[in-house]
Amino acid sequence: MAECITQNKTKQVTGLKAADICFSDWLEAGHPVIFKGAADDWPLLKAGQQSRQDAAAYLKHHYHGRPITGFVGAAEIKGRFGYNADMTGLNFSASRYPLDEFLDRILACAGDEAAPSYYIGSTDVDHFLPGLRDENDLPLREEIFAQNPPMVSIWIGNRTTAAAHFDYSNNIACNLVGHRRFTLFPPDQIAHLYPGPLEPTPAGQVVTMVDFAAPDLVRYPDFAKAAAAAQVADLEPGDILLYPALWWHQVDAKDDFNVMINYWWNNSAAYIDTPMNTLLHAILSLRDRPEQEKRAWKNLFDYYIFGDGARAAAHLPDHIAGPLAPMTDISARRLRAMLLSKLNR
Repeated sequence: MAECITQNKTKQVTGLKAADICFSDWLEAGHPVIFKGAADDWPLLKAGQQSRQDAAAYLKHHYHGRPITGFVGAAEIKGRFGYNADMTGLNFSASRYPLDEFLDRILACAGDEAAPSYYIGSTDVDHFLPGLRDENDLPLREEIFAQNPPMVSIWIGNRTTAAAHFDYSNNIACNLVGHRRFTLFPPDQIAHLYPGPLEPTPAGQVVTMVDFAAPDLVRYPDFAKAAAAAQVADLEPGDILLYPALWWHQVDAKDDFNVMINYWWNNSAAYIDTPMNTLLHAILSLRDRPEQEKRAWKNLFDYYIFGDGARAAAHLPDHIAGPLAPMTDISARRLRAMLLSKLNR
């Protein structure tokens, strides 16, 4: 990895337990933060401190037989899930497995430098491991979580790398078994990270084309700028990492057996659509227009979207504000229906 990528360490806070953290307050700072040891009393972590076998047995105890999706890559990919050499497909396979069988595969190859890469990503905890959160969970008593309940997922594998990508949601990552390194980049570094194609993607999100372990600075010269802006978060078992939506992040699991539970949530109402749909439609409708028109449309977006949301309707009577009025569930449904009608012309 480029040496400069390790210059900036993520802010750390010590002495707080998970129940004492007001995550929404910390999120307002707009940058990642590690809460050292905040989840070090969780039973899953304590099982992992005994052995990887004990951690796996603890997970099996809560497993009720639903097949999970497991990803398997050959030893040659060195844990980095992504594209094959000629970009004609992906470098791993995905299949349905019983969780206990997949865990046994991971355990069986511990210590083997030539082992395949095994990975379970973003698997719903309540659906596949009912009861696990009764003993291993964040309290999340803040009002924002009552309004926008988080999606809680588990991540399991051996030594693997999830190439840098961004998510639409804020993230609370609780590292419980093994060590992980998050390499984080502010959203403004996107051009220096050389995003791959919109489709296909390894796991639904656009990922960087740069291999951080051996960056090709001839092919991707501006990656050096991203590396200089990166923050590195090295997580031990029990550490909790909070970071905002749209921050790019690469995740390296460092041990033969690793487990993490994360909480994704948004501060916007559930009826607000994903902006990625807007981006795709903008590619269709705006990107290839003349530059003069694009600059004019930028002014319109600044007025209606990125500026004060109330300004565009402030001079209009309420009964004719339409979509310019504050959004509600009902007005969102109407607007979505209008868009579908226009797109299906």
